Amino acid sequence: MSNAYWEHFEHKADIGVRGFGNTMAEAFEQAAVAMTAVVTDISLVQATTAISIACSDDVDDALLYDWLNALIYEMATRKMLFSKFEVTIDHGKLDAAAYGEAIDIERHQPCVEIKGATYTELAVYREAQQWVAQCIIDV
Repeated sequence: MSNAYWEHFEHKADIGVRGFGNTMAEAFEQAAVAMTAVVTDISLVQATTAISIACSDDVDDALLYDWLNALIYEMATRKMLFSKFEVTIDHGKLDAAAYGEAIDIERHQPCVEIKGATYTELAVYREAQQWVAQCIIDV
C-alpha cells in the first residue's frame, strides 16, 4: 500500500513543491502532482492523453530538476496540464508517462504560469521509510 502524497511549502517569492513516496519514483510523481496543483485544482484535469518523457542524470537532485523542467516544457509547448504520472527510475535514467489534457481556460482557471524548477531547496532524500523530492518552482 502506498503512502504517497504531495504538499506545497512556503517560499518568499515562489512556491515550493514536495512529493513523498515509498520509492524515489513515487516521490517524483507526487512532486509533479504538486507542481500541477500550483497552476490549477488537480481534480479538474482529466488524464486522457499520455505523453512520454525521458531524462537521465547520475545525481538524484539533478534528475528531479530535469524531470520537473521537462514537464514544464511539455506543459508550455503542448498547452496541456497533467494530473497522473507513472515514473520509473533505474540507475539515473528516468522514463515516465504523463497523463493529462489540453488546457481549458474556463474549466481549469489557471492561476499562474510556471517558469521553471530551480536549484533552490532542491533535494531528494530518504527519510525513515519514505522518499522525499522537493524544490522551489519559479512562477
